[in-house]
Amino acid sequence: MADTKREIERKYEATPDTGLPDLTRVAGVSAVHDKGVAELDAVYYDTADLRLIAASITLRRRTGGTDAGWHLKLPVAPDVRDEITAPLSDAVPHVLQSLVRARTRDAELVPVVRLRSSRHIHHLVDADGAPLAELSRDGVRAERLTDGGRTAQWDEIEVELADDADPALLDAVDKKLRKAGVRPAQWPSKLARALTETAPEEGKHAEAAAEPTAPVPAEEPANAGDYVLAYLREQADAILAYDPAVRRDLPDSVHQMRVATRRLRSVFKTYRKIIDRTVTDPVGEELKWLAGELGVARDHEVLTERLRSRIDDLPRTLLLGPVRGRLRIWTVARGSGARRKATAVLDSKRYLALLDSLDTLLADPPLLKAAFGTTARVIPKAVLKDYDRLAARIDHALELPPGHERDLAMHDARKAAKRARYAGEAATPALGKPAKRFAKRMKDVQSVLGDHQDSVVAREALRDLGIQAHAAGESAFTWGLLYGHEEAQAAERERELPEVWREASDQDLRAALSH
Repeated sequence: MADTKREIERKYEATPDTGLPDLTRVAGVSAVHDKGVAELDAVYYDTADLRLIAASITLRRRTGGTDAGWHLKLPVAPDVRDEITAPLSDAVPHVLQSLVRARTRDAELVPVVRLRSSRHIHHLVDADGAPLAELSRDGVRAERLTDGGRTAQWDEIEVELADDADPALLDAVDKKLRKAGVRPAQWPSKLARALTETAPEEGKHAEAAAEPTAPVPAEEPANAGDYVLAYLREQADAILAYDPAVRRDLPDSVHQMRVATRRLRSVFKTYRKIIDRTVTDPVGEELKWLAGELGVARDHEVLTERLRSRIDDLPRTLLLGPVRGRLRIWTVARGSGARRKATAVLDSKRYLALLDSLDTLLADPPLLKAAFGTTARVIPKAVLKDYDRLAARIDHALELPPGHERDLAMHDARKAAKRARYAGEAATPALGKPAKRFAKRMKDVQSVLGDHQDSVVAREALRDLGIQAHAAGESAFTWGLLYGHEEAQAAERERELPEVWREASDQDLRAALSH
């Protein structure tokens, strides 16, 4: 069993002689309580090539203090991490291994650094004695457990926000500390500093991931291929970042992970003149598999919420029979085991092989001749080709009479709109505002077509629910009524589409993309 808390903290440089200002002068802080000194002993685990620290992830086994146990820290935002804890054991707990499996793959987690800290703890409290933050002064002794066992030591100060406290307090404390001459730490974590300061002289280049947090200017993209590869790497990184969130069943995590897979597949196809599809197509098929496997739970969740909201909008007089109960039974029957299935997919050899394939592709990208062409010539041409593809599909859909064939054609147009949108998003760093505006227009079209498709799917579910209700001797009236509402919703989207498409197919925007 693992517990999670949100950790919001800031770190500062210190020496044994560093003095602290009077923090009771910080607004809201009424007292600073000295809680004494705790002796902490932590062993940090990583792969031999330090994959976790490269992703700003730390995994440790710590004894001493009030929170002895295993701690896994996942980055959320600057100065913010989710800390997942598990009880003390000799081996890394399975639940924590699972959360970093996308990073470690088949590599073994081994002890890399031991940190022993003498921590002098102070609690900042308000007028009622409620905790606001914990300030600690740490005397740290680091020992590298590989590569010769070099050692290092230093002092530092940490200020961690208490649960439910106002994050603005950290800004006020920061201001007071800086005014007293205390400076922010150069390092994102103790582990990062330890890895660099204990690295063998001949191997310090391998500790790049643990260097101070000063930003390193990125190289400007030189050609069309650089821009496309930057976007692909961003989406591949998103898959890795959302992996532990999906395993933890965090809100919207499955959706965001699926979006990253779709963006990758879409860009492989859109920019096929830049990156060789004979190499990317097999990877794209595996990404399609992953999105499909993860989508079962997400699609069911979205559909259930749509049906529930439709029921909530009906007057009570039109709810004939056990409508809500029937929906609950249907939801449980279809959604059972969805999270377990998602976790099994992420633990599968096929998924880990896909991640390896993405790494290989991006490490040695199969670039074609167009990749080395000028951005202004290559990228707009690819984007506008997707636009023309969408235009043909919309024209075809609108020519068909209402019914099943039009529904299928509208769904095909929706997929084309999504691809055009992603093409515009990928092009935005290269083409600027015209591409950004194009992507927004394509998103508007996608939204109309998406709502239409959601209505098609909802009608299929409502028919199924009506059949089940009738077979159980219940009234099917409400399900039929909702079916009619969804039909009307789809018809409204079909009437709306021509106008939204006219706005999206602005010729001035097309010209701006081309220049």
